[in-house]
Formats: sequence, C-alpha cells, structure tokens
Amino acid sequence: MEFSATNIILLATCLLVIAIIIIPLLMFGYIYGKDRKQDQHAILRNFPILGKLRYIFEKTGPELRQYLFDDDRSGKPFSRKDYQDIVMPAKYQKNMFGFGSIRDFEKADFYVKNAMFPKQQSELEVDNDKEIHSKVYEIQEDNLLSRKEELQDKPIKPWLLTDKNTVVIGPSSRAPFRVKSLVGMSAMSYGSLGEHAITALSKGIGMAGGAWMNTGEGGLSDYHLKGDTDIIAQIGPGLFGVRSKNGEFSWDLLKKKAAIPQVKAFELKLAQGAKTRGGHVDAEKVTEEIANIRNVEPYKEINSPNRFNEFDDVPTMFSFIEKIRNHTGLPVGIKVVLGSSDSFEEIASYMKESGIGPDFITIDGSEGGTGASFQELADRVGLPVKSAVMIVDQTLKKYGIRDRTKIIASGKLFTADRIAVVLAMGADLVNIARAFMISVGCIMAQICHTNRCPVGVATTDAKLQEALVIDEKQYRALNYLVTLRESLFRISAAAGLTSPTGFNHEHISYIDEHHRVKNLEEWYTIQKSASTP
Repeated sequence: MEFSATNIILLATCLLVIAIIIIPLLMFGYIYGKDRKQDQHAILRNFPILGKLRYIFEKTGPELRQYLFDDDRSGKPFSRKDYQDIVMPAKYQKNMFGFGSIRDFEKADFYVKNAMFPKQQSELEVDNDKEIHSKVYEIQEDNLLSRKEELQDKPIKPWLLTDKNTVVIGPSSRAPFRVKSLVGMSAMSYGSLGEHAITALSKGIGMAGGAWMNTGEGGLSDYHLKGDTDIIAQIGPGLFGVRSKNGEFSWDLLKKKAAIPQVKAFELKLAQGAKTRGGHVDAEKVTEEIANIRNVEPYKEINSPNRFNEFDDVPTMFSFIEKIRNHTGLPVGIKVVLGSSDSFEEIASYMKESGIGPDFITIDGSEGGTGASFQELADRVGLPVKSAVMIVDQTLKKYGIRDRTKIIASGKLFTADRIAVVLAMGADLVNIARAFMISVGCIMAQICHTNRCPVGVATTDAKLQEALVIDEKQYRALNYLVTLRESLFRISAAAGLTSPTGFNHEHISYIDEHHRVKNLEEWYTIQKSASTP
C-alpha cells in the first residue's frame, strides 16, 4: 500500500495530536488517580493537579527568588551583590564599578574614617617583590544571548605584609608562626568539602603565599597539603586525625602531624559560630578515605561530642594546651563562640594568673557558616563577630595580656571594608570560609549537608566533583585572595595608614539610626550592656 504525501501529513498530524493532547491527559489521569488515593498530603488528595503545581513552585522557589525576585541586596545569607563582590575578583581580578554605591546609607552601620591627606602607593609598607603567575578571564563578547571569555596568563603582585609588619603567632614557642597575609582560609574539613575543592583552595592559597589553610576538625588530608601552603591543624572534640581507633587522644599521631613542615599551628575547636556543638557529617559523605583519615567507621554518620573529654574547665584546658605546645613545639590556639561579655572573663583572668594560655584565639561569630547544623543553633546562639571581637580585645587589655595572644576573626568578612572594620575593633587576622567556596564555584544552593552539591564543592560524590576543574578554580582562589589583600592596602591608604596592620579604634565611626556619629568605645559600651545577661 502506497502512502501519498497527503496521507503522510495526516498521519503525522494525528501522531502529533496524540503526543500533545492524549499523552498529557493520560499522565494527568495517572497523577489524579494516584494522588486521590494517597493519605499523606491533604492538598494533593483534594486537588491533585493544582497541588502538584504547588509543590513544583515550592521546590523551585529558592532558585526563582535568587535569580528573579530577590533584589541585589536582599538574599540571605549572601545577597547577589555579596556574591558578585567575590566572583568578580576571583574570575577577573577586578572589583571596580560605576555610577554609585547601592549601600543603604540611612541604615545604622560602621564607616572607615578617611584621612585628609591619604598615603600614596609609594608610601605603603608592602612586599610586592615577587610577582605571581596567575590566570584571569578576559571577556571577548558579552551580549544578551551570547558570552565569550577566555582564560589568559597574567602576572600579579602578591600584596604581602613586610617583614616589619609580619604577624607573629606564638613568639615564645619553639617554632613561631610568621604570617604575611592578614587573611587566610577558615576551618573547612575534607569530607564537608570534596577533594577537588580542598585541592583547588590549597593550590590557590599556596600560590598567593603568606596565608594559611585551617583543616577543620575533620583532620589533615593529603589534599590540604597539595598546594604547599601553611596549615593550621584543627582538633575538634572528636579528635579526628589525632585519635586511636577507640577514640582516645593519640600523642604519637599529634607528633607526626607536627613534624609535617607545612603544619605551623594547632587549634582546639571549642565551638563554631553556626553550631555551638560538635560537628556532623552524614553517612554517605564518610567514604573509606575520609574514615581512614578520621579513624572512624566508613559510611556511618559522624556526630562529634559537644566538648572535649580531655578537659572540663579553664585550668584543665590550659594544662592541655601547654602539653600540646611542649609536645609539638608549635603555637596552640582555641576557637570559641562568645555568649556574653562576662563569658571571657574567666579565660583572661586565668591567663593573667597562670602565665599560660592560648597563643591565638579564633572568634567565630554567630553569622558564620557550616556544612551542617541545626536551625535553633545557627539562628539564635552566640554573639556576632564584631561584638565578640571587641569584648575579647578589651578583656585581654584589661588584664594586661593582649600582647601575648593574637585574635583571629571569622564571620562573613569577605570584603576589604568589612575586614578593615573588624581589624580596627581589635582583630589581628581574619578567617574566610564561604567566600573561598564561592571563589571555586559555589552557587549557594544551600544543600551542603546532602552531599548533592551541584557544582562539586561541598560533596564527596566523584561524578559531581567532575564539574570542579582544579587547574581552573585554583586561579580563582588565588585571584580572590590577592585582590582582597590589595583592597586592604587601598582602604588603609585612604585612612592615612601605610599598612592595614595599623587599624585601631580611632579609624572607625558608627552612625546610628538617627545619624548620630559615635566612636567605637561608645558603641562597645552599648553592645556590652546589651550582651550582659
């Protein structure tokens, strides 16, 4: 039987009608029948089709808000503007814009005091002797429906502190830690982040020089060491990396870690800003390799204890710190979340009385991030970083021991102006975590705890990690860090300083909601009163 052209067209039309009308009707019929019989969701039982649409919009809501409905400054925990402030330096080593700031100048906030006679670039105390080989993107075409950019070689300056301004942690230890960058990477464990992300960050920060990586409580992995950067090895209550199979502290493993040349200091994690408790890793993230590093069982959920079993008060904690310092010869610090202005008094008092204590204190603000936490802890427990830093700084000064201990601040300090404010409040150094994640590809999907990170950052899934190309992302981490350091020198010059290490209380003003100008001491007095129970 022969088919004419007309018959073929009619047949094709019928098939098309079936595809467009009959198949969707069959699908809707199946969904209707199935959801009318289920007893879990009331809306689906009464309105199967409309209810399904409701769940579809609910599921895609975060993405729709992020890209279509939130304005540039309204997204949380990082706005679109915040995201751009990280990505632009990372990809293009640029943070310049035109027309005017979109900051809300009617809102109470901190401001850096500019000098009448700022410093010239030639007057800055900066070490730019050795150029760094980097790669940045150059845009060839940027139209509505097409964009073309190419990664190109570019030599950049490192913007390091001079030897004169180098920050020395633990000067009385056998091996002091000398830091030529005011910014380093905050604690992010291998396991919370995958090996591709950790490796790219290690290589990028290593190329920048002068900075550090904090291993997080998951322990030191080979991926942290890939980039030959300085390491602060964190020890959490779970003792991962320095524990025996039965969970006891291992002084032999500690000594082995200390013997690694890149390991410059140890940090005892008492708490974290987004979770004032031990860490958590879902079972599917605990691969054989991660289990081996942590000395735990593979593919079993990990929940660290709330606190260390090795000490239960300030004197026993200080004794443990002293034992680690003597055993390793390296500086030892603590990571804390402050609860009130009085909560640090006991530590400072005992430091004065005993003559011992931590070489550095990392202050993690309640606005800090995490791979996994509980809502009630992240939203409501602990003080924000600015209040906490000033409390620690002022309390150490009160007891005459400020010079013995460095303060590292952590909590959404991802631009130079934010860092300048917290340095003026008393911090010596700054930790950054989520901004470094964004620099290597994080799109803020906020599913870090699921092991399904779509861009291969916060996942150990080998297939998903293929998206994160180490040889490209390492340069983004490098560019972001170096641009941040350059920006710090730029804002220092505007304030009349030759180095960002010179920031103090005199360089910051606070403008309240009634546009009244207050100095930092006035603001601190108000915050201290508010934080005291």
